[in-house]
Amino acid sequence: MKLGMVGLGRMGGNMVRRLLKGGHEVVVTDQAAENVKQFADHGAIGSTSLTDLVSRLGKPRIIWLMIPAGDPTEQTVQALSQQLQAGDILIDGGNSYFKDDVRRSAQMKPKGIHYVDVGTSGGVWGLERGYCMMIGGPQEVVQQLDPIFKTLAPGRGDIPRTPGREKKPGTAEDGYIYCGASGAGHFVKMVHNGIEYGMMQSYAEGFDIFKNVASKDVPEERRYNLNLADIAEVWRRGSVVSSWLLDLTAMALMENPTLSQYTGFVQDSGEGRWTIEAAIEEAVPVDVLSAALFTRFRSRQEHTFAEKILSAMRDKFGGHGEAGTLKKPA
Repeated sequence: MKLGMVGLGRMGGNMVRRLLKGGHEVVVTDQAAENVKQFADHGAIGSTSLTDLVSRLGKPRIIWLMIPAGDPTEQTVQALSQQLQAGDILIDGGNSYFKDDVRRSAQMKPKGIHYVDVGTSGGVWGLERGYCMMIGGPQEVVQQLDPIFKTLAPGRGDIPRTPGREKKPGTAEDGYIYCGASGAGHFVKMVHNGIEYGMMQSYAEGFDIFKNVASKDVPEERRYNLNLADIAEVWRRGSVVSSWLLDLTAMALMENPTLSQYTGFVQDSGEGRWTIEAAIEEAVPVDVLSAALFTRFRSRQEHTFAEKILSAMRDKFGGHGEAGTLKKPA
């Protein structure tokens, strides 16, 4: 199939490479002209602007956006909506808020432009592993795009089949699914990222316990000098807590057991926040996911005024110094 790709960053660029390898024809554009040239040199069709990209696509046009969520996506969607025609398909593969998808889809409908939202997971490893995709929008339009999704997806590989799955039709085993109407794809991806926050926090806290068991605060007979890289590695081999996130943890610890190149400043993409908002709207308790999000906020701060208040109160009612010991009387 022929399609346009707007955005040639780490994920967008690797998706283009995977599509070209799969035999698709891809017209590309990016804010950086050197990125466009690089992909044109490797078989893509370069374009200098959104207007140029649209002009190089046959009807019905298919355009995939792989750019940052928020204003960049909003501005690009609105610009393209002025140039596309009835029957054209606009795909947002970034991490947009699902309510924005619902709004944009409604805006496009009177013009006959089809809007598809694709929650895309795979990160920088997607070129080799493929991309897990959660798709929302008009089902008949999504079905037309199946050759694109099939190329980008991981495929079945050597993962054992879930018992009973052989009796069920669908594409879930191939690594992509149709989730429902507009916004459903990004809604599922949003919760996916919220869960990811919780899983990552669990690993982080567990390994922090391992590291600190060697601390002088622990009685000497119960101090252990544990090899964290080996623990991560052995858990990858048959443990019930094995996962790709653990694979990446093992890789990082093998490269540098002290992780000295990291400061501990942890950013959040926004989807963790949106997951909590959805939970509040639905009155669903999400203790772990909310705690994981707040821990990320905490990682970006020095000691807060709230912590100083806590320390002051503890000192005043118990005479405890900040190191946890009782202060000597003056």
